[in-house]
Amino acid sequence: MAQSHNQPILPGPVFADAKHHIKIYQGDCLEILAAVPEGSVDLIFADPPYFLSNDGITCHAGRMVSVNKGQWDRSRGPDANHDFNRAWLAACQRVLKPNGTIWVSGTSHVIHSVGFAMQQLGLKLLNDISWVKPNPPPNLSCRYFTHATETIIWAAKNKKSRHTFHYKLMKELAGGKQMKSVWQIPPPEPWEKRFGKHPTQKPVALLERILLASSSEGDLVLDPFLGSGTTAVACLRLRRFFAGIEIVAEFLGLAIQRIGADLVAVVVTAQWFQFSLDLLGDPMDRSGWGQVRERDSMEKGTSPILVHRERKYFFVGSLQRDVVFSVVAESLEEAWRHFRSSSKRGTPIFSVIKTETEIYLAQGS
Repeated sequence: MAQSHNQPILPGPVFADAKHHIKIYQGDCLEILAAVPEGSVDLIFADPPYFLSNDGITCHAGRMVSVNKGQWDRSRGPDANHDFNRAWLAACQRVLKPNGTIWVSGTSHVIHSVGFAMQQLGLKLLNDISWVKPNPPPNLSCRYFTHATETIIWAAKNKKSRHTFHYKLMKELAGGKQMKSVWQIPPPEPWEKRFGKHPTQKPVALLERILLASSSEGDLVLDPFLGSGTTAVACLRLRRFFAGIEIVAEFLGLAIQRIGADLVAVVVTAQWFQFSLDLLGDPMDRSGWGQVRERDSMEKGTSPILVHRERKYFFVGSLQRDVVFSVVAESLEEAWRHFRSSSKRGTPIFSVIKTETEIYLAQGS
């Protein structure tokens, strides 16, 4: 994002990947948004504080737990909360391109303030999406209906905006019918939380649908409340450029881990680690045959014989995101020693991938 001479200067990102056009900034979103060039962003997804941390209780995984998420989620009263919503929405509206749009998620505790602030600022309301959660936590007080939905408001920068909407794709995803504004999408899967949990984490599937509906490859997407980094992960998978802002260091670390893991996955799928596994030299496909022979040997009381074991480390470069060095080693420390003594020792490294291969020969083959 280029800078003009009449606005604050963007701080250096705490994480940047030039190849995939990802930048993450740490700080207050109002301060950082003020330094973003006007009219430079195609789409914004925002998951702002819901102001739910009121010392109450809820149910999580069958246990009674506190609803408190942190000081950032504490209500400051309806007027102050609304002033905050209007301030960050105005900052987002400024950086949107003329035809850009913004999506904002929330529960009833915040979403009505968000919608009113949008109207006050002159944004054009396009849709309110009801995100239905198939298995919501039960209401412990038994005095209310179970909270099973969140609302996501989709709005354009102003009434003159000609917003992007991939109608045909959405119709295709809806089975040939117009996609409705009620979306049933499961909460984040276990693999989405393998690096840790965020109290308001959104599923990747939800963000992917939003991006597919209202942006195109190469568009710049911004998330002013990055949280666990779900928007960044979805952008990486769908080839959108991304900029995110997060103030809480703990959440920032979680987001960077998730982004890093997906970047490594991109490298792994792009690289073909090929080795000959055919000990018999026969070109026929034995993918099913081998399984049958191994099962037969087990049934006969024999065990497959381990004929080869190998632990290998692949060093992925920071700049070109390719495997720049690989070595067979017993440990990561040993692999690093080999790398530092190699001709590639001066190459900046982004990540190290470990693979373990075991080859068994069924007895009686």
